[in-house]
Amino acid sequence: MQSMKASFAEYISGLTAGFTPVVGGNLKQEDFIAIDLSANNPELLKLEQLSSEAFSVFIDHNLKVTGKKVAFGGYNEVRKLYERSQLFNKNVDEFLNRNIHIGLDIWTAEGTDVLAVLDGEIHSFRDNSNFGDYGPTIILKHTFEDEVFYSLYGHLSRKSLEDIEVGQPIKAQEKIAELGTAEENGDYAPHLHFQVIKNLQGSEGDYPGVASKKDLDFYLENCPDPNLLLKI
Repeated sequence: MQSMKASFAEYISGLTAGFTPVVGGNLKQEDFIAIDLSANNPELLKLEQLSSEAFSVFIDHNLKVTGKKVAFGGYNEVRKLYERSQLFNKNVDEFLNRNIHIGLDIWTAEGTDVLAVLDGEIHSFRDNSNFGDYGPTIILKHTFEDEVFYSLYGHLSRKSLEDIEVGQPIKAQEKIAELGTAEENGDYAPHLHFQVIKNLQGSEGDYPGVASKKDLDFYLENCPDPNLLLKI
């Protein structure tokens, strides 16, 4: 196994040998399609106020016409959808506003099982209930050869936070949660926000999933592309 001293991105890539599901449904790699939700996608300009309902229709249409089951993407993607929430846009200077996504989104139906990608334990959990936030969130702690890092699972159902405990051991591919509805997941079309984090910086049950241009270099290093693990 590679040392984290070489590269955190290289290290996490070496932890899985091939396609590794993070949602249930007996999915195969060919069931997924990459989807562009960036500010450069002209199709998104047609969506009324970037609402959760409009996004659901947009994603469902893409799945239907391609014959796929799940949409994914969004790492290091500049998005306009965060403009609707003051959680991300508090500054006049665009350089300071948070609009660059630093996790991987998996777009599929509410109630879908969420699976742990690696062995670990529950580090923390919280219902981040602000408009445009994660909603219910679980963070797992992973330790391999004395190296520690974390994975974050956001936009879950509130039920997912019941009957779990900090320190609870989790096995790879074990169901840890279910995807929430727009009413409980921060007002988004149902999806999983999956993020890998080298240093939580003292956070519990939450960690930024969207970065500003000012801080982007730090977050890209601290939160490398989660698809290095999933290999979709």
